[in-house]
Order: sequence, then structure tokens, then C-alpha cells
Amino acid sequence: MAEEDDAVVDDEEEGGGGGGGGGEGARGGAVVWKQPGSRSRSSLLIQEVSERLIGGDLQAKIQAARDIRAAVRRSASSSSSPSSSSSLKTRSRFAAAGVVQPLVLMLFSPNDEAREASLLALLNLAARNERNKIKIVADGAVPPLVELLKIHNGNLRELATAAILTLSTATPNKPTILASGAAPLLVQILSSGSVQGRVDAVTALHNLFTCKESATACLDAAAVPALINLLKDCKKHSKFAEKASALLEILSKSDEGRTAIANSNGGILTLVETIEEGSPISMEHAVGALLTLCQSCRSTYRMLILNEGAIPGLLKLTVEGTPEAQERSRELLDLLRESPQDKRLASSVLEKIVYDIATRVDGADKAPETAKKLLQDMVQRSIEIKTSRILPKGASCTTEASSVRCSELEQHSSVSKS
Repeated sequence: MAEEDDAVVDDEEEGGGGGGGGGEGARGGAVVWKQPGSRSRSSLLIQEVSERLIGGDLQAKIQAARDIRAAVRRSASSSSSPSSSSSLKTRSRFAAAGVVQPLVLMLFSPNDEAREASLLALLNLAARNERNKIKIVADGAVPPLVELLKIHNGNLRELATAAILTLSTATPNKPTILASGAAPLLVQILSSGSVQGRVDAVTALHNLFTCKESATACLDAAAVPALINLLKDCKKHSKFAEKASALLEILSKSDEGRTAIANSNGGILTLVETIEEGSPISMEHAVGALLTLCQSCRSTYRMLILNEGAIPGLLKLTVEGTPEAQERSRELLDLLRESPQDKRLASSVLEKIVYDIATRVDGADKAPETAKKLLQDMVQRSIEIKTSRILPKGASCTTEASSVRCSELEQHSSVSKS
């Protein structure tokens, strides 16, 4: 299921530093939205803004788009929650007044100020409103958004990425976005975009490629190095890590993706670390990716995985992981043995696996002592990991929808400073 809260930029941020969020009062003709009074008064204001957007000159259209954004933001901030009925009604009433089509047409403008104002207005109309998201795509917004993903204007490209993300949370929109050529451009943003742009690009790709509509779509293996680097830098138990590891599992199912994972600097090690430190979902995806690698060509990937010290994490996962992760880790442990058996690994033979490893490391004479130490180290590591998860990890954002993106941004910022 796509996560809508990751897409929200409207009620929290101006959307980059481009200066296009002039908002209410930016020009002399701006509508004042403070406490509009009766519904009839509010309806008149919506109608007036709609008329300026449809029939005005360029500057009138830009101001009208800014007024739409201001109205939605004001209705959200004056309510108890961003998803309140007041905020939803404001979005719906603007759409009913016919503002979506002219806003989409503004995306084709050569004027950057017009495109930015339009993007911000559309983002606000789309947030938490499934009907508006579907209408925006139906009115032709995806092609100009894809073109904006290609440009070098960082602010416009970042807003276009956020828009693709927001629209991709609506199931009917996914086939259109997948067919538009947006995915390869989002992959480029993974390595060249801003921190926020990369967060939005990963989430949009996750929305698009973890749904049934993407069954015949292929995720470009060029995404692997960027995803590995992002997974290295973020907290392994974060929501962001869950999405990155899910995409890596998808990529492990293609020859190109497997080769890219193996050839990426620290690719397999990063998946092993995710098994050891990740959330249950991240662990499940990481072990799934390694299992797919080993199943595809055991002779190629077995020693690569063993050399990164995967055994302790896999053994722990057979006990502590989700049911799916437990089954995957047992299958992978079978493949990592010297003489893999066709039957599934049972818990009763875990000690035999450790003994086999100890024999290979220190020989048969010292194997019992080495196996005992290895098991003790595994227990100690498990305790340390659990303790580290319980201890405070610094200030965190709230769990409100608009704070998820803030949390991910802080996580990446903290990494870059270390």
C-alpha cells in the first residue's frame, strides 16, 4: 500500500528556495483568506480566483495559483488536523470550480514563476484527496511533470518529483505514470538530487514498483548503486530503509540487478548489515535479495555472502524475524552450507551449521570450542542490537503525516554531518 504521508509538502514547507511561494499578499490583487465568514462568501472568493485563473493574463494566473495554495494551507492550519473536513472541502470545492485544467496548462508555460506557482497549487489540491489526484492526471499533468524532471532548475525538478510522488499514491494513476518514462528520471534523481529530492524519488519508485500494476515493468539496474549508498547512510530500521531495501529486492530478480548489487561498493555488506540492524520489514527484504542472488547462481554468490559475515545475522533471523524472513533465512543458510540439502533447514540443525563453520575456520580439533564462542558472540551481538534500539537516538519528528519527510531529511542530514 502506498504511503500518502510521505508525499506531503503543502502544509509544511514552501517547497524549496525558489521564491515562488509568494502566497497571500504577495501582489496587490491577492485575495485575503482570513476567516471568510459565511460559506456564500467563501464560495464567491473561490469563484473569483477561478475566474482569474481561467481568464486572466499571466500575472493574474500566477497570483490566482498562489491564492489557491494559500487558501488550502489556511484551511488546514485553522483545523484540528490537516485531513479535517474543512481542508478536504476546500480542496474539493476548488476542483469543482474548474481550477485543475488551467493549472495543468500552466505547467507547459516557459515562465518558471508560473510553473512553480502551478506546481505548489496542484500539490496542495492533490494532498490527501484521491479524487483530485485522479483528476490532475486525467487532465494531462504527467507529461509536463516528466519534462520538468529533466530540467536543471533544482527547485522545479524537486517540486515535480514531489508531485509525481503525490500522484503515484492513487492506484488508478500508477499505469499512466509507469508508462510516461518518469521512472528512469526518478532513478537519476536518486544520485543527483537534493536530500529531499532523493527521499521523494525513492518513495515514488516504491509506490510504482511494489504494486500489481508494475508486474510487467522493469526497474532500471542503474538505480542499484544509488540505493546501496542511500541504504548505507540511513538508519537501517527507518521507513526509508524499508523502501530502499524493497527496491533492491525487486532489482535482485534481474540479471542486471544482481550483477549491479554484487559490483556495487559494499553492496552485499550493506544488505548483511540491514539483516542485522534493520526493522522486521527491512530485514525481510534484505534477506530476500541475498536469497535471490544465491538461488540464481550459488557458485557466484555463496562466498561473496559468506565473506561479508552473513551467518550470525541469518541465524538470529531464523528465530526473531517475520515468518517470511525466517523461511528465507533458513533457505539461504541451506545454500550457504558446503553441501546444501534439498530439504528445508529445521531449527534443530542450527548448531550443526555453526559447527560446520567452526570446522572450516579452525579445523576439526578446535571446532567445538570455536563453535561455542561463535554462539556466545551471536547472543551478545543480539543483546547489543536490542539495547541500541531501546536507547534514545536523538530528537525525532512527530508521527503526523507531514512529519515523515522531515524525519527522513533529519536522518540524512545527521549522516552527512558525521
